[in-house]
Amino acid sequence: MLNSNNRVTFLTAFIFLISAIAVVNAQTLKGTVTDTNGTALENVGIFNQTSGQHSHTNFSGIFSLTSTSVNDSVYFSSLGYKTFILVVNNEHLNNGIRVSLKESSINLEQVVVVSKVDAMSRIVNVDVQKDPVKSSQEILRKVPGLLIGQHAGGGKAEQIFLRGFDIDHGTDVALSVDGMPVNMVSHAHGQGYADLHFVIPETIDNINFGKGPYYANKGDFNTAGYVDLNLKKSIDQNMVSYESGQFNTNRFVGLFKVSESSKSNAYLASEVYLTDGPFDSPQNFNRINVLGRYHYKDIGKEELTLTASHFQSKWDASGQIPQRAVDQNLIGRFGAIDDTEGGQTSRTNIMLNHTRFIGENQFLKTRAFVSKYDFELFSNFTFFLEDPVNGDQIRQYEDRTIMGAETVFEQIDINIGAEDRFKYSAGIGFRNDNVDDVTLEHTLNRKTVLEQFAYGDVDETNMYGFVDGEYKTGNWTFNPSVRLDYFNFDYENKLSTVYDNKSESKAIVSPKLNTIFAVNKNWQLFLKTGLGFHSNDARVVTANQSRDILPRAYGVDFGTIIKPVDKMVLNATLWGLFLDQEFVYVGDAGIVEPSGKTKRMGIEVGARYQLLDWLYLYSDVNYTYARSTEEEDGEDYIPLAPDFTAVGGLSFSDIGNFSGNINYRYLGDRAANEDDSIVAEGYFVTDFNLNYHIKNWTVGVIVENLFDTEWNETQFATESRLFNETASVEEIHFTPGTPFYLRGKVSVRF
Repeated sequence: MLNSNNRVTFLTAFIFLISAIAVVNAQTLKGTVTDTNGTALENVGIFNQTSGQHSHTNFSGIFSLTSTSVNDSVYFSSLGYKTFILVVNNEHLNNGIRVSLKESSINLEQVVVVSKVDAMSRIVNVDVQKDPVKSSQEILRKVPGLLIGQHAGGGKAEQIFLRGFDIDHGTDVALSVDGMPVNMVSHAHGQGYADLHFVIPETIDNINFGKGPYYANKGDFNTAGYVDLNLKKSIDQNMVSYESGQFNTNRFVGLFKVSESSKSNAYLASEVYLTDGPFDSPQNFNRINVLGRYHYKDIGKEELTLTASHFQSKWDASGQIPQRAVDQNLIGRFGAIDDTEGGQTSRTNIMLNHTRFIGENQFLKTRAFVSKYDFELFSNFTFFLEDPVNGDQIRQYEDRTIMGAETVFEQIDINIGAEDRFKYSAGIGFRNDNVDDVTLEHTLNRKTVLEQFAYGDVDETNMYGFVDGEYKTGNWTFNPSVRLDYFNFDYENKLSTVYDNKSESKAIVSPKLNTIFAVNKNWQLFLKTGLGFHSNDARVVTANQSRDILPRAYGVDFGTIIKPVDKMVLNATLWGLFLDQEFVYVGDAGIVEPSGKTKRMGIEVGARYQLLDWLYLYSDVNYTYARSTEEEDGEDYIPLAPDFTAVGGLSFSDIGNFSGNINYRYLGDRAANEDDSIVAEGYFVTDFNLNYHIKNWTVGVIVENLFDTEWNETQFATESRLFNETASVEEIHFTPGTPFYLRGKVSVRF
């Protein structure tokens, strides 16, 4: 018989032996994932149901999965492909595997809730595939809790709302296309101005987004979050589409293969869009887009994408109108006080994205871009407040060249022990904006310049570097990172009779730490923390001797994503965001006003349910409490900050030859000024489309505002004076939302 000490020694040795055997038996499973044509698939989710370990394929379709043993069940999942389950044997571990995934209709069953900081992007891409958007700007609405509004004739960048922010045109959300920044620094119409109309919606493959300042590879404007649109690297078929409808609307789209081989392909895409809109004064809106894209991929060696595009647009606008003018029957809801508003803009882009395989699990990713951009906008916010005779119309103009590049080294799958893995990336980059003739003028009927308020040249450079690590141990993932940004602001005032050039510079360090706990392949908990910032306009920075250049943002998110059954995904997040300084752009004065420190706290909940194979439902609801922290109670409202929003929809497909969807969006009433004495009314709007497919033809009907709801798309508390008034009035000025809007569409693929 063993005494007590011997029993303890024997038990300890037995446990050690069993652990050693487990370590020896647990190996690394390696292999490649392709589609049935042999094309490598990137970002395929791989999950070991037995051990809980998970991984993803790289750009060459290659993966490695540690802590894998014989008889483990490993899942391979990717949107648009049938989930494959592999039962591991000795041959798999010794020789590696090659998995071929079969195409399948998009389904929530293909989603695995793995430990990724941007996990919600992968889930929301089901929404994108189930419900294609009608415009590139509209795809922003796919981000849960993000709403947009147009208020200048369709050609101007939309107003954005997210996480209790009236972001204006992009002050607190970083937008990009395949990594190329869209936001314009020190823009003639406002800091962060982001116009996505140069993207043809049919070329969008998916979106990647994140909320809060938690991402090392995102810098300026990434406070409320970021959105990156990814364009298609190739197209399966040629496509021609024609759309026509109310308000003299016509839209033509063409996608054409140019070349295709085993390693490369190229395609061209074009769009022409014309409409007068529902306004009493026709918008005369036109937009032309052309894009060419070349893609080369040598599996295991390198991948190259070259993109060139050109966009131009011109329009007339009725602007925001005062509520009293409608109430007094001076104009109708779709009338105008000054119908000579409008503008024109263009953007030409050249983008390069290159990934080089430089060793085992090592990659060098490089991107570079050049954009030539011009902008001219005529607006009249206050009518006859400042000039009772000629009116208050202003002209904003700029001519801009943007250049930038970024190189990132990435090392993945560094094994630390039997189950622990580590990966990291380190990158450096720069962006330079050379903006000539930034102008603000008082004009009459777009023709006569009455007074010049501002005129000068901006030269702004942002250089940055970051290190982003990810350590996985058991079910835990830790993601520490840090980012360093350096800015130089240069402004020459060309209104001065002498040479007047001023320059300021500043650096900022932004640390972040994200933690994820994967309970299993269908449930994760996360805690995100980090510091971010948004930059100020160079003209303001140099005038204020470097005050309020890069105010801080402090964020924290705590939430969960869970898949309780194969066809349902639920998510919930509690969050907070605190800003050292907010900026409000005053367009008619050409200045950016600081509005003090703010706090925002909120809750987000969402649900997605594949009710039937042909029926998909989703909904996202958001509540935010937003206040200024430096004002007294009752005087601390943040104008136009949304507090309650909800979006949702229902998509159906494969009902005979029919498919379609119905969507809604809701924005609650909100304070339009600091004491909530003026209220911006909320709205509930429903859109619908129906398609009929026969062979390679599709005929469809698109209806915006199905129930012809009377709603205001954008609203502002503005002080203005009409021509016949002796005193000014501050009240809601609005752009009416689109009424019932019917269009037909026919497309053919060949």
